[in-house]
Amino acid sequence: MIGQEPSPEAISARTSLAWPLWLAMAAVALLAVVLPVLVAANPPHIPAEVARQVRTPERVVQRTELPPVEPIEFHAVDTDDARAFNATIPFVSGPNPAARPFRFAGSNEDLARAVDCLAAAVLYEAGDDRSGQEAVAQVILNRVRHPAFPKSVCGVVFQGSERATGCQFTFTCDGALARRYSDGLWERAKQVASAALGGSVFAPVGLATHYHTDWVVPYWSASLDKLAAIHTHLFFRWTGWWGTQPAFNRAHAGGEPVIAKLAATFAAHRSGLEEVAEAAGVEPPAIIAADLLPRPMAGDPNTFLVALDPRMPAANFAALASQTCAARPYCKFLAWTDKSVTPASVPSDPKILSAMSFSYLRDQPRGFEKALWNCEEFPRTTQAECMRQRVVVPVPVRGAAPARSQPVAVAKPEPATPLAGVRRKTGTLAPVVPAPVPSTKSE
Repeated sequence: MIGQEPSPEAISARTSLAWPLWLAMAAVALLAVVLPVLVAANPPHIPAEVARQVRTPERVVQRTELPPVEPIEFHAVDTDDARAFNATIPFVSGPNPAARPFRFAGSNEDLARAVDCLAAAVLYEAGDDRSGQEAVAQVILNRVRHPAFPKSVCGVVFQGSERATGCQFTFTCDGALARRYSDGLWERAKQVASAALGGSVFAPVGLATHYHTDWVVPYWSASLDKLAAIHTHLFFRWTGWWGTQPAFNRAHAGGEPVIAKLAATFAAHRSGLEEVAEAAGVEPPAIIAADLLPRPMAGDPNTFLVALDPRMPAANFAALASQTCAARPYCKFLAWTDKSVTPASVPSDPKILSAMSFSYLRDQPRGFEKALWNCEEFPRTTQAECMRQRVVVPVPVRGAAPARSQPVAVAKPEPATPLAGVRRKTGTLAPVVPAPVPSTKSE
């Protein structure tokens, strides 16, 4: 009934239930105080050899000089030692302000290229993880606005990618771009990239300009302020003034470069590629995905017998051959536009050889690299780029009277000239050895 006091038995029951709850709360409070003390008093064990390898923090770079942008180099430590060392680096105390929203200043074509570059970076660096991708995108845009880095998105992402050990993002120079992703993964990565370029900010990483996974120890990690951990990635900013908001004072340059390494995946990086190649004095690269490149001949990984797509411009043949041969020091690339005569093994039949449309030979130990076209099929501006025409000489029938041989005039070959778009060593090139022709002598 309303207003009736509880019985002594009810009060006793309630009291007996409250005691365990009080004890649990007291235990949690005690752990909250004691556990941090225990962790601080017992840091992870760092082997002495690891501690000697890791660079100690350097001086804070003054405002009057730009901080150096170092290539990615790692200490030679195993995964467990790396994680143990990284755990000893404390997170910075004090504020961790978020970056300002990014403002893109280029044309629609520039924006398409920037989205592609940023999408490639977040997907290859963070995989299909939304928060990881957003964190990587924020670091890249922070760099675009920092005076120490290029002023374009693609410039930041592919900085140093022309060198095997000088790149800033490892996927641009370690061969990872040959790995293919599904359209769905690319679409999600592009959504993250578009949002970031449109002003979306990922606040947890603040003004970070560097990051690495927790299983490696870069040379610079101990000299920067550690800001945040997103899954297995650790994020850092420069110490001193260069890591503060006023240092991020540069605007986007307004233009985005064409990245040839992305041309096979993104149309925006195919547009204008020929003009870029012409300005650089090289042949435009072949626009073909890595997994669609020709396969070597069975039993010989250095020889390719290729049926060319008749729609491919002849100017792209040399770039396709170079891309197909990749890093092989010796490579032979023989190609026909007529698939019906493309052989399965190295041909000796003069008719098949005379039908060849293009050939490329690389012999780096001898300093030789040469591309030749069938100029009856694909006229060239210089005779030095033309294959030598092969004359099919009939073999006389055994026992028949030999026909009087007529002298055959052989044109003197013109001196070789350098081939645009093909890298070579300096010095004298090895001579081109002509293919043998059948002997006219009877047995």
